[in-house]
Amino acid sequence: MPGENLSRDEARERAALLSVDGYEVSLDVRSAAGAAEGDGPRAFRSVTTIRFRCNEPGASSFADLIAPSVTAVSLNGRDLDPSEVFDGSRIALEDLAADNELVVDAQCAYSRTGEGLHRFVDPEDGEVYLYTQYEPADSRRVFANFEQPDLKAPFRFEVRAPEEWTVWSNGAGERADGVWWFAETKPISTYITCVVAGPYHYVTDSYERVLEDGTRLEIPLGALCRKGLAPHFDADDVFLVTKQGLDFFHDHFDYPYPFGKYDQAFVPEYNLGAMENPGLVTFREEFIFRGKVTRASYEGRANVILHEMAHMWFGDLVTMEWWDDLWLKESFADFMGTFGNVGATRFKDAWITFANRRKAWAYRADQLPSTHPITADIRDLEDAKLNFDGITYAKGASVLKQLVAYVGEDAFLEGARRYFKRHAYGNTRLGDLLSVLEETSGRDMGAWARSWLQTAGVNSLTPQVLLSAEGRVDELAVVQEAAESHPELRPHRVAVGLYRRTGDGALERYARAEVDVDGPRTVVAELAGAEAPELVLVNDDDLTYCKTRFDETSLATLRDHLGSLTDPLARALCWSALWNMTRDALLPARDFIGLVLRFAGRESDIGVLQMLHAWANSALTHYAAPDWRLAGGRLLGEGALRQLRDAAPGSEQQLAWARFFAAVASDEAELGLLRGLLEGTEKIDGLDVDQELRWAFLEPLAAHGEADEGVLAAELARDDTASGKRHQIRCLAARPSAAVKAQAWAQVVESDALSNALVEATIAGFAQASQRELIAPYAEKYFAAIERVWAERSIQIGMDVVRGLFPSLRDSQDTLDATDAWLSAHEGAAPALRRLVLEARDDLARALRGQACDAAAGR
Repeated sequence: MPGENLSRDEARERAALLSVDGYEVSLDVRSAAGAAEGDGPRAFRSVTTIRFRCNEPGASSFADLIAPSVTAVSLNGRDLDPSEVFDGSRIALEDLAADNELVVDAQCAYSRTGEGLHRFVDPEDGEVYLYTQYEPADSRRVFANFEQPDLKAPFRFEVRAPEEWTVWSNGAGERADGVWWFAETKPISTYITCVVAGPYHYVTDSYERVLEDGTRLEIPLGALCRKGLAPHFDADDVFLVTKQGLDFFHDHFDYPYPFGKYDQAFVPEYNLGAMENPGLVTFREEFIFRGKVTRASYEGRANVILHEMAHMWFGDLVTMEWWDDLWLKESFADFMGTFGNVGATRFKDAWITFANRRKAWAYRADQLPSTHPITADIRDLEDAKLNFDGITYAKGASVLKQLVAYVGEDAFLEGARRYFKRHAYGNTRLGDLLSVLEETSGRDMGAWARSWLQTAGVNSLTPQVLLSAEGRVDELAVVQEAAESHPELRPHRVAVGLYRRTGDGALERYARAEVDVDGPRTVVAELAGAEAPELVLVNDDDLTYCKTRFDETSLATLRDHLGSLTDPLARALCWSALWNMTRDALLPARDFIGLVLRFAGRESDIGVLQMLHAWANSALTHYAAPDWRLAGGRLLGEGALRQLRDAAPGSEQQLAWARFFAAVASDEAELGLLRGLLEGTEKIDGLDVDQELRWAFLEPLAAHGEADEGVLAAELARDDTASGKRHQIRCLAARPSAAVKAQAWAQVVESDALSNALVEATIAGFAQASQRELIAPYAEKYFAAIERVWAERSIQIGMDVVRGLFPSLRDSQDTLDATDAWLSAHEGAAPALRRLVLEARDDLARALRGQACDAAAGR
């Protein structure tokens, strides 16, 4: 039989044959605590009863289960031999009746990769914590099921756990006779069921609302984290945003929250940002801040809380039929996260973050060779795993933002309301959403969907300005272009803004016109006769999804006066456009870095500032000419230190510049300052070097040979926590030693002993931009290892290794050729593996083009 993968065709065939009436799942996780018994993986007992119907009695099908062993299988009271019907990932079901009952008793393995039932031992106190993570298809690692989103059913869970533990699941739970019993869920998909168990710190609250019919909706709220993080847990702020979100979505969706309670669990070693399990949302525990962070971090957490909450309706109540329409939930949740942040919370400028950060993710993904339409062609589960990407999330959300401008906010939200009511507890495709939007907007959604949802690629919009002899706009046009690989020109609703400097030097908008751009060239008639602009911004207010370009006058204005732009969104859009130009080898990396050094210190939006820091570092590492990197690094280090010293004491700008300074510090004086700040012999007024900042300072010291194993061990003794261990592992792998690199490589590539979080930390430390020659020998080893790693490791670890260890720092034509040689020799490799290598190749080729552009500028 086929292995762990599941194809779309198999899923469709099974959905046409079967209907599921309910699951009863009994888990015994008492084995999680204490010493492991016997050889092999640590395991737990999982007993599942599935009641389902078959439309063709006598037909055959299969259930899904990935487990080390199966003790017993019975179908309709008939015992089946596990050795005959179970192949390691599927249970063969022959001669089905009209009504069926399947009972599977299995020994399932605890996970160390964040897939399935993850087991974590806290190094601080030895406590054991469990949680599940399934999307897209890992619930089969915990209980037998039909692992596809369109076979929904109610679930009842019961869990036996150590006496001192608490257990949570999707439904409300209570303990009786040593067993945790959980209320039956509404019909939901397998991938959003959830169990969390352990001695978690738990805080409660409640939400109440009077509905339009006069009934009272009461939602018990809970928030939990490891005991070691409890002193840092600001549950009050989590509950504040949660209540604001529940108010907002009830106001707009007109469908009461349908899943009873609302717990939010912050869990260790989590691969994702969060997961929308109804009634029990899981988050990575890094959203609990151990040290001082900027407002951008709180805004980001609020966005994720609201993103996951939106999923209760978009994704949980109404679920896509197959992963082709993953965007039906993720694009909406991504849009609603920002829409709700602006509409309900204190983060009123969240659209700036969206324009600057989320869309950057989309622009990169949409220019890779693996780009795909928002409605993707997902052939199987491996495809699905890789499509949780910048297109499905951020491009989809950007397109929905334009859709709101196209049909109007009222029509859009009324369409959502009808969609929920019409398809509650069911599964949908693209056409189901388009039909309600056509009803509410009166517009033909077919052409819009074909242009925006069913084609790939990003368009560029460039202004053309013709001036009259009197110095006024004679004609202003918007030119639309597309890449040869994806030549589609799309309809864009855009705002075109004209900017000039005022008497006091501020660069401000004095004219604006909205226009529908369609085709290669569109004249903006409304702006004819306007005074000559110094800057034309063709996607002002960020209404559409495009790469913004500038005419020569506008670009010259930005080079001299970018910091004088008073509108923060316009400024963020200009920065984003300049970064896209750098990545497209249209602006030399040294010029972008120069703009950051000149104007970033005047940036008022902290999230934009932190993004500029990341981009500047990336420009130096990947796009700057090799012979300019040393000089560029010195300029960044000097500039960062200057801004650090000039920033207001104790401000979040000071903190951001401190972190950036650490990231670019390289010479003896800069490293000496970091060491002095750690030891207390140096001081910058107002800068609190807390534990998280200490680790941020230690990594560059380790990478430059200034912090050895003893120093890092002493720091771990000071911060002997799970977080401290991850930091220490990263710093250890960063040291500039051939033996260190060999050990790190072996731990990640040749062994599966490390957990997912420690694999991630080791990879992060391994590749240091200052160590290009040291890690050069691993390029050949990478290509020799990746097919084996992909075959032997879980898909999550495989993705981490293939992405994280690609020799991007050996940025030469030789590496490009080696990549092409591997691709040519491995045409039969797993498509998902080839996709990852193709993406890495594209990033490398783009870097080389950028370096050539930068080198030309230096001549």
